[in-house]
Amino acid sequence: MRARKIGAAAATAVALLAARDLVQKRHALLRNFPVVGHARYLLETIGPELRQYIVTSNEEERPFSRDQRTWIYASAKEENNYSGFGTEVDVEHVQGHAYLKQRTFAGPLPDLHDPQAPLPSAKVLGGPRGRAKAFRPASVVNVSAMSFGSLSGAAITALNKGAALAGAMHNTGEGGLSPHHRNGGDLVLQLGTAYFGCRNEDGSFNLDKLKDVVAGAPVKAIEIKLSQGAKPGLGGMLPGAKVTPEIAGIRGIPVGEDCASPSRHSAFVDVDSMLDFVELLATETGVPVGIKSAVGDLGFWQELAALMARGDRGVDFVTVDGGEGGTGAAPRMFADSVSLPFRMGFSRVYGTFAELGLTDDLTFIGSGKLGLPENAAVAFALGADMINVAREAMLSIGCIQAQKCHTDKCPTGIATQNPWLARGVDPASKADRAASYLRTLRKELLKVSAAVGVAHPGLITADDVEILNGDYEARTLAGVYGYKDGWGELGPHLADGITALLATGPTPLPEPTV
Repeated sequence: MRARKIGAAAATAVALLAARDLVQKRHALLRNFPVVGHARYLLETIGPELRQYIVTSNEEERPFSRDQRTWIYASAKEENNYSGFGTEVDVEHVQGHAYLKQRTFAGPLPDLHDPQAPLPSAKVLGGPRGRAKAFRPASVVNVSAMSFGSLSGAAITALNKGAALAGAMHNTGEGGLSPHHRNGGDLVLQLGTAYFGCRNEDGSFNLDKLKDVVAGAPVKAIEIKLSQGAKPGLGGMLPGAKVTPEIAGIRGIPVGEDCASPSRHSAFVDVDSMLDFVELLATETGVPVGIKSAVGDLGFWQELAALMARGDRGVDFVTVDGGEGGTGAAPRMFADSVSLPFRMGFSRVYGTFAELGLTDDLTFIGSGKLGLPENAAVAFALGADMINVAREAMLSIGCIQAQKCHTDKCPTGIATQNPWLARGVDPASKADRAASYLRTLRKELLKVSAAVGVAHPGLITADDVEILNGDYEARTLAGVYGYKDGWGELGPHLADGITALLATGPTPLPEPTV
């Protein structure tokens, strides 16, 4: 009797659904194929998951292939991240794959068995310009800009604790410095166009508020965000539904109201006034100040280099973001087709400063899918001094590449403000995984540097890497990107300094307070 009632209820539900499908006019498929047409929408909804686990090959999926994600997951869990039975890359036919050329003999090399894998920057950040709080970053691999608001508080806490455990830095993103960023990790404070956390009621910049923020947290540097690879030249919108009292208090905006970030800064209007702004911040806070930007029109970079060549003003670092798209939600057009990909963009920016002999006077930071050893090694060969990792850091704490970051429905609780979903992130255990991933990436960079015969990835040159076109043609990285002799290389005093530092062993990192 009970089964009969259940069957009758199910039949009635199907009949009602069929009737609704037949009379609705929004979906032609459902009007023509009632009930069964819903299967198409179900398959469309779970399509990314089907492709991820069933359809695509290990090297095919984007943004990160299954092999790449597997390496990050294994590294974060301190599991075996080796692979067997040879490469899955189609080396006979693939275009653009990079290969590093190992050397038979080498000079002094650092200890490759230190579990912390210390790998400091070859340059002192802010040193060339004499900043009061100049310092040598303890890690060339650091956590990139991801705001509280785009990521959950639990995710930010995990990343900050992980950075502290690994001796790395954590960029706050443009959403302001939240309590979740205060878990022991050194910070790079990012200033976006809306000046969240240090703004007046009308959205203009407030220097006194900035100084208070810097003085009250372990802020090691300030990064002025001009644009990002995900949506270069485009402002942002935080819907009012996401502006909780906590986020409103951190950002200095009204609760529950839409908050639009402008596409351009109001504190400066050109390169000349931007450098005045940079010097003001550096003078008032003492910390190094740099800029972050995707690469489009080179006129900006040429003017910046020309003004810096005078020697009286300048940025301490440049973060070049690849246009491949990243953690920021963006229109597909911007993610796919606005600003240059990392290698092309970075090489052009680096070359602009190299032409004027300025490359030793500032630190170059790369971001844009560089959290994989092969991509990172190429970035260093092009002249990067440090790299920032974002999506890879998210993967290390549990992201499954569901690509729902823009929907507030991240199934793993990382890119959402939904309390139920965010509770899935355990900050303590995920912090350990983030730290393990950061250390492992440094270990891999030390290993590949040793294979090339140098002590530090910053000593890998553009002639040490070849870009293959199938198995019938290859060009050096220098040849592909038009590098002149010496480009991408550290000056002799920097090269000798970092080699000596690693040979004697860097200063032990302080015990993290997490």
